[in-house]
Amino acid sequence: MNTFEENLAKLEKLTSDIKRSDISLEDALKDFEEGIKLASGMEKQLDEIEGKIQILMNEPQPVSKDNPPQLDLFSDDSEVNGTRR
Repeated sequence: MNTFEENLAKLEKLTSDIKRSDISLEDALKDFEEGIKLASGMEKQLDEIEGKIQILMNEPQPVSKDNPPQLDLFSDDSEVNGTRR
């Protein structure tokens, strides 16, 4: 399977070929059909990429030195049974 960039380059070439004045109607139709199939496959690739991005955006940040866990159970201004201030 080609990469998205390779498919985009192929689609751009097909588009350019269709615009030529010396292309036959049969060849233009063949290029158009190939372009439609290519564009459909690219749309599926974009949907997959978007899904992966959504998953990554919704994942919690891993705990690290720069990102310590946030535990606000007993912060200074909270009150436990009215005894803590």
